[in-house]
Amino acid sequence: MVRSGGPAAAVKSTVDDPVFAALADPTRRHLLEALVRDGASTATALAARLPVSRQAVGKHLAVLERAGLVHARRIGRESRYVPQTAPLATTARWLTGLATEWDDRLARLTAAAEDR
Repeated sequence: MVRSGGPAAAVKSTVDDPVFAALADPTRRHLLEALVRDGASTATALAARLPVSRQAVGKHLAVLERAGLVHARRIGRESRYVPQTAPLATTARWLTGLATEWDDRLARLTAAAEDR
């Protein structure tokens, strides 16, 4: 449990957080990595790189969009998906705060054990 008022408490997160749910799937992580690495792309172009259908890629992109990790930008008849960094930055800050608190607790435990 995270202490209230600590660094990790600055960013609220729950187990049903849509960012964590979206990133839990390896296909979605692969899609997000491709978008970050190569820039905006269509579902069709992304599907050409994966052993899944274009429809499956579209469903994965919808989950990423609901989590705020991508944004669909309509250009003519196609949608180009653009990665969004803000939700990842928020999640990274929360994880960093959690890791810092864990390191602090471990340091206090080590110091107490060495004092004995």
